[in-house]
Amino acid sequence: MTKYEVIIYWSDEDEAFIAEVPELPGCAADGETYQGALSNVEIIIEEWIETAQSLGRSIPEPRGRLVFA
Repeated sequence: MTKYEVIIYWSDEDEAFIAEVPELPGCAADGETYQGALSNVEIIIEEWIETAQSLGRSIPEPRGRLVFA
């Protein structure tokens, strides 16, 4: 299980819940339900990390709750 912060919100434009991981650039998923978006983004987080490792890129350490202004 990963410990990255996930932000989930409803998108009228996409007609879906969107789950974004701010610490992992470009890491996001969607779902028809809140739980679906969360489940999908957990898979995408693992794939993001696997891809970064295979490309020799650094993987950010989870920082916990982020503060946005």
